[in-house]
Parts: sequence; C-alpha cells; structure tokens
Amino acid sequence: MQALQSLFAVVFLVSVFSEYRWARRQAHEVYNLRETLSNLSMAVGNGLIKPLTLAWGLLLLSAVESWQIWRLPEGLGSFIVTFVVVDLAYYGYHRASHEVAALWTLHYTHHSSPWMNLTTALRLNWVAKFVSPVFFLPLVLVGFSPIYVSASLALGLLFQFFLHTEAVGKLGRFEGMLLNTPSAHRVHHGANDEYIDRNYAGVFIVWDRLFGTYTPESAPVRYGVTTGFAGHNPFVVQFRPLWQFVRGRWRRERHVRRVPDAPLLP
Repeated sequence: MQALQSLFAVVFLVSVFSEYRWARRQAHEVYNLRETLSNLSMAVGNGLIKPLTLAWGLLLLSAVESWQIWRLPEGLGSFIVTFVVVDLAYYGYHRASHEVAALWTLHYTHHSSPWMNLTTALRLNWVAKFVSPVFFLPLVLVGFSPIYVSASLALGLLFQFFLHTEAVGKLGRFEGMLLNTPSAHRVHHGANDEYIDRNYAGVFIVWDRLFGTYTPESAPVRYGVTTGFAGHNPFVVQFRPLWQFVRGRWRRERHVRRVPDAPLLP
C-alpha cells in the first residue's frame, strides 16, 4: 500500500508539472496559485482524516458482509464484473449528488472552482468521505467482495484524476463511445446552461448514453457553480453550503445565474 501511494505521488507530481509547462507554453491560464494551494490544502485534509474514513468504511463493510447469503467467487473475471457494476453504482451516486440537495452541499466543493486542472481532482469534500461508502453497501450485501468493491472505487478515482485537464482535446471518434474523456468531464464541470447536470460517468461514458445524460463539448466551458465564486478559503468551500443547508437557507440554483468572471489572481 505504501509503495502504491508513493507511486501515485510521483505520477501526480509529474502530471501536474507537465500540465503546468504545457499551459505556460500555450499561454493558457489554467492554474491560479491561490486556488492550487486551496486544492492542495483540501487534499491534505483528506489525508489527515483518512485513518478515520478507512476505519468507518471497514466498519460498514464488515457489518454488511456478515449478512451476505451468497458470495461472488474470487478471480479476475469476478473483479472485472465488480468493476463494471461499481462504476454503474458510481454513476447513480454521482447523479444523486447533483440532484439531491443534501448531497449537493457536499459535492459542491468539487465543482466550486472556476479553474480546471489536475489539482481540481483533489478538491473533495471531507464530510462526503463518511457518506459515500453507504451508497455502495448494497453491492456487498448482494454478494460482491468488499475488497473488490473498494479496489474498483480506488481505480475509478485514479482514472478520473486524469480527466481534470484542458491539455487533452477532444478524441474524435472515441468521444461518447465507451470511456469517459477529459472533454466529456469538462462538460460535467461546466456552469453553462447546456452543460449543467450532464456527463456523470466515472469510467464508462456509456452510462450517460444509456440514461440520456450525455452532452458533447461544443461551446467553451465556463467552470464553477451557478451561485458564483466562493473564494479560496478551503474551510468556506468545504462547510458553508452544508451549514447553510442545515440552517434552511441553502437552495441549489440550477439554471438561472451565470458564473461571474473570476479574476486571475497571482
């Protein structure tokens, strides 16, 4: 596990540095220093609570696993089946995170940045780490291995890391066929009216095709949320929507206001 974490750290640093160099050569403003530091601070926060989130997930999985009346045999074929089913379940959870107000207050964190780069993938809500495992417990209950489910989620998130970039353009005939792409995921992060609540896929874009939520990238993407730029303070981005929702003042604005132009701060 430690070796895998070290490998990911190296891949992350090399990928971010390569994207930054590309952006500089293209004179393309995809990085903002204060926003990047905010993203990294949220990643540090997720790292600090990781022992708690892992313990919580293990507790839930262990409780449900004891109720299994059937178990999918172990093996490569079973893992492939698990990976596909988990990705379908992720589509459902991701879509619910946009369409259910309580879940949106958590997922808002990930969508609140007006910039799109690889560090945006790290912009994840801390509370959501305790909520999301609940949505995958039924898979364990019906017979899927909790280890396979956890590994599938981890691989899916790793794949999605590379979707958060403008350095990769549209992939021609491969767009919208089977796998998710950076172009499709840029649409998902768009606050344009035609892009809101589209392209929920994790790995397989085919789910959006099947359920009618796929939209190709056409107009330039305006990133962020329709309620405007929340600033760089990670605690505000993490907790203000949830706090407003708890106090009864949070209302998701889906189609009314456009995101104001955010200044490119040094």
